[in-house]
Amino acid sequence: MERHKTVDAYIEKHDRWGVQLRQLRQILNKTELQEEIKWGAPSYTLDGKILLGIGAFKNHLALWFHQGVFLKDKHNKLVNAQEGKTKALRQWRFEEGDSINEAIVLEYAQECIENCLAGKELKPQRNKKVVLHPKLKEEFKKKPLFNDAFQKLTPGKQREYAEYISEAKRETTQISRLEKIIPMVLEGTGLHDKYKNC
Repeated sequence: MERHKTVDAYIEKHDRWGVQLRQLRQILNKTELQEEIKWGAPSYTLDGKILLGIGAFKNHLALWFHQGVFLKDKHNKLVNAQEGKTKALRQWRFEEGDSINEAIVLEYAQECIENCLAGKELKPQRNKKVVLHPKLKEEFKKKPLFNDAFQKLTPGKQREYAEYISEAKRETTQISRLEKIIPMVLEGTGLHDKYKNC
């Protein structure tokens, strides 16, 4: 996937959401946050920490709050994009035709800044053990290069792949998922890298 070097390039690539992207950008640039490109998308940082991000998707535009779990959410705007998986991250989704209320966006952004300055942070648990599905173990024995490439991945990427196989209930789905991930693992990419880089 293409990585964008500038926010302007990102907006140009996602022209469908161009008006909303420019509006959110203009609002967020009124804060003390630093505008940067992180993971290929516009991000807004304070002392090097990402507090907010903007992401354009097929059916919606999202304003990401990296420590959104601490926001009071007085206006009921936030959702957990991956219930049960995402701990701290929250997003405010905008669909076609939704208006963007500058005052509320600034209110949420300011609360993020205050929470960051107060040290409120939910850190990911990095010591979680990677549990390998038997099908994955079988494939490692058959394909040593696949095993070697898997071992070189970060523990987080290993966990994503292991869970992806384990979450499939049917054996046929497990096998098709396994076939899908082998080339990705051999390339050294993570299961969700394409979403981080677009």
